[in-house]
Amino acid sequence: MSTAITVLLAFTALTIALAVIYVGYRTALVLSRRAPANSWTRGAPSHEDPAWVTRFQNAHLNCLENLPLYAAVVLGAYVSGQLSLLEGLAWIYFGARVAQVLIHVISTSPTFVFLRANVWFVQLAILAYWIYALLAA
Repeated sequence: MSTAITVLLAFTALTIALAVIYVGYRTALVLSRRAPANSWTRGAPSHEDPAWVTRFQNAHLNCLENLPLYAAVVLGAYVSGQLSLLEGLAWIYFGARVAQVLIHVISTSPTFVFLRANVWFVQLAILAYWIYALLAA
């Protein structure tokens, strides 16, 4: 299996793991009858989650926003027979994604938000480079 495909699966697993963490917390609240199952209605939160739960949820949502971008580039590279173009930077891309998740769940202080934005920019730069390389090849 290529590195790019392996990273795609790792990125997907990371996204699922983040959901399991915050949904697991909420499921425990429901099963222990400390919150009704409909406490987390979109757009109208009626239950106050601890900050760490909210940070895991936001990190999960952020992965959901960015996973399709990586997947689209991998798909384009695969379909065009150019998957090898992604090999050198795939783990660096994923490392930046993991760093972003860790920074996201640790803190939302201005310094951490700045750091998170920078590792996100690294990911965008890699994606842009890949798109350019795929189109130029």
